[in-house]
Amino acid sequence: MTMTDGEKDDGVSKSVWRYAMADRANVIIDVDGYFELMRDAMCNARQQIFLIGWDFDTRIHLSGGRRWWNLPRRSRYPARLGAFIVWLAKRTKTLDVRILKWNFAFFKFLFRGSMIIDLIRWWTKERIDFKFDSAHPVGCSHHQKIVVIDDRLAACGGIDMTSDRWDTRLHRDDDPRRRLPGGRRKYGPWHDITMMMEGEVASALGELGRRRWELAGGEPLDCCSEQIGSPWPKRLQAQFTNVEVGIARTRSAYLGNPQVAEIEELFVEQIGRARYFVYAETQYFASRRIAEAIQARLQEPEPPEFVIVHPQNADGWLEQMAMDTARARILNSMLPSDHARRFHLYVPYTTRGAPIYVHAKFMIVDDRILRVGSANMNNRSMGLDSECDVFLDADRPANAHIEPTIRKIRYSLLAEHCGLSEAQVAAALDDGRSMAAMIDSLPKSGKHLARFVPKDISEFEGAIADGGFLDPERPGEWMEPIGKRGLFRKGGKLRRPVMALKELRRRLSE
Repeated sequence: MTMTDGEKDDGVSKSVWRYAMADRANVIIDVDGYFELMRDAMCNARQQIFLIGWDFDTRIHLSGGRRWWNLPRRSRYPARLGAFIVWLAKRTKTLDVRILKWNFAFFKFLFRGSMIIDLIRWWTKERIDFKFDSAHPVGCSHHQKIVVIDDRLAACGGIDMTSDRWDTRLHRDDDPRRRLPGGRRKYGPWHDITMMMEGEVASALGELGRRRWELAGGEPLDCCSEQIGSPWPKRLQAQFTNVEVGIARTRSAYLGNPQVAEIEELFVEQIGRARYFVYAETQYFASRRIAEAIQARLQEPEPPEFVIVHPQNADGWLEQMAMDTARARILNSMLPSDHARRFHLYVPYTTRGAPIYVHAKFMIVDDRILRVGSANMNNRSMGLDSECDVFLDADRPANAHIEPTIRKIRYSLLAEHCGLSEAQVAAALDDGRSMAAMIDSLPKSGKHLARFVPKDISEFEGAIADGGFLDPERPGEWMEPIGKRGLFRKGGKLRRPVMALKELRRRLSE
């Protein structure tokens, strides 16, 4: 099926698809709170639930591990996602559920036992429809993580409703609830972020989702009609009210739909606007364009401070080959420009010193811009995979009041990672001290952030990273001559590393 994304590309700029108002908005940090809030919101749904994700696992418990029989009788519902969706459709006769998932994850089903049974149960229900999204060029993926309920409430960020994700903000060592479905295998601490929004912005994200659904081969879906009330969870107190939200996308050219690189342009634009600092959390740090934008700022006489929190290593051998090696090469190229020592990469650790895996895709600029989405700081998210980010900008007319709340969220995240209270972080930073100075002054016992120091990489790994073979910026780029692609392409601003790895480690550990 060929369907263009509207008669023309309707982005308001090269970096933004659309702005829309939100009556309420909240940044949800870590999956424990998100799963439970999303469960409450779906219980309030009346017309349509639209789940869009890189992966879904019907075996997970949305109630954070609690069994339904431990709840009061009036609140009982199946804890497991697969049964919960069926229960919702039976309970609310006017409700349709649509689920869109990247097609490559189909192969995971072979190892997920009861999930096949859940999909069969869903298939028998007329008002539940599940589709695999393969509407992208070879080598690309569907990576958005969006939920839209009744076109009134939406979530957009880094959290997939799948296994290996649930954790609390405490990130306790050996938390017994952090287990794969079935309960036999444990997994490590996991950090993630999404944003929940109510109002016009949910309708806009619903439109985005419906276009993607049709492109993936689904039947056209109607917009939800206006209704009294909202699916917003009653126990969630809004952090932001009456704000304007920007939406940015990445999408590969496919079936008449043009390439969209709004997210890439928005990163460059927002990094360029920083006056004092950029605080970011990202699963990967491997994007050429982002590295060039940061390097340009570091070369200024008085550059802003950059504090980036990310995992020690990527998750999986292939990801480590692609992302970890590119990170080391980029750092080696960038750091000679960091004359004021304003660029800092950190890894979060638990009380006992276990690395916390950072899956969040998040950025704050000067406490005036807050950004949450599915896009990592890697090349794929700039031009290959389907992505969606949302952001608040204090320069927009409706958002003049948001700066104190953004600052509080930044303090909350630093407190989580450093094992401090928000008040302690505020006391340390409100006097003008830099984030890095505060972090580096703290003891490296208990929960803490430690400076990232790269490991050795071989010449072969360096060549793979330099050529962008595993992390290209656009579809088919790996077929281009080496001079036209990769981290150090002709005409690019990054230069091949000249610093010895030993010197790089010394600089990063200072």
